[in-house]
Amino acid sequence: MVRLARSASAVVAVAGLVIASAPAAATAAAGKPGADGLTVVATGLDNPRGLAVTPRGVVLVAEAGRGGQGPCIVGGQDQTFCLGATGAITAIQGHDQKRVVTGLPSLGTTNQSEVLGPHDIALTAAGPLVTIGLGTDPARRAQLGPAGVLIGQTVRLGPAGARAFADLAGYEAANNPDGDQPGSGPDSNPYGLLPYRDGAVVTDAGGNDLLRLDRHGRISTLAVFPTTPAPNPFGGPDLPMQFVPTTVATGPDGAFYVGQLTGFPFPVGGAKVWRVVPGQAPTVAADGFTNIADIAFDRKGRLLVLEIFASGLLSGDPTGALIRVERDGSRTELARSGLVTPTGVAVAGDGTIYLANKGTLVGHGEVLRLRVRD
Repeated sequence: MVRLARSASAVVAVAGLVIASAPAAATAAAGKPGADGLTVVATGLDNPRGLAVTPRGVVLVAEAGRGGQGPCIVGGQDQTFCLGATGAITAIQGHDQKRVVTGLPSLGTTNQSEVLGPHDIALTAAGPLVTIGLGTDPARRAQLGPAGVLIGQTVRLGPAGARAFADLAGYEAANNPDGDQPGSGPDSNPYGLLPYRDGAVVTDAGGNDLLRLDRHGRISTLAVFPTTPAPNPFGGPDLPMQFVPTTVATGPDGAFYVGQLTGFPFPVGGAKVWRVVPGQAPTVAADGFTNIADIAFDRKGRLLVLEIFASGLLSGDPTGALIRVERDGSRTELARSGLVTPTGVAVAGDGTIYLANKGTLVGHGEVLRLRVRD
């Protein structure tokens, strides 16, 4: 059962979701200085992913969880993923952190090397929304039974818990918008989430598309991203590389900006940030990045790009990087040392940058604070 925490102390109502900040006796955020000016503000998280910051400065982080005992399905790379109610939302305020939503669905491999679950959170006019990952053919979801009904969906949080809002996996099964691309059978993995008008915009990392959700959860396609050839690292002909959109943000010009992880072979420097205007073909806004996990814009309208593996997913080096694209197109590396598979970035109203760190680890995930001079 999905549960929302309630506390007698410091209850903050955010877009219809009751968020209780932790009392003094609850888990305290670490508040430890780190490398490159990074400060740890939350610890002990299970695969932290996307972040949102409320107008009052409460940081919300989606925890993908740690999977569970099953039922199980076959997912990406023919791995077995087992279901558990271990996904969560944690709130961080000042020196306190607390899981304010628990019991969300999570899919994990038996050794927890890969976990899919709550991937992002956004505070929208339709209410607080969370994307729940799947990472395989939507037809397999039925094997999870009633406990897996929210897998592959965007869910809405409210006082009664989590409810289905938009079935992205179902939409992929029915429409498969990138179906004319090489190797693009039905595959859905809801990921990045952005408030937009009366609803939201979401990236389907498996479906290689950008989708619009209206206030009633009705889905429409905004953009489809192509499969492109990439050099084979083992020699031989080029390989068809999936786009894998992980994140979407609104730019200062009102356009959507989409960051791509890229699929195998995950080429170093092969990830791009794309600019999307509805009704027009996507164009490249910035390139030369490696395995983008998230993007955001700072309060001066500069693009922030978070790389989950700065040396590439095949390098074995889990060090990430946060890069700022300046107005003249030059680039400033804001952080690298201390970033270990970072997965989320968000900017608070005062300009403070928050990062989800160790985002592929169970029990060791963090949220970091980074203050930079403008």
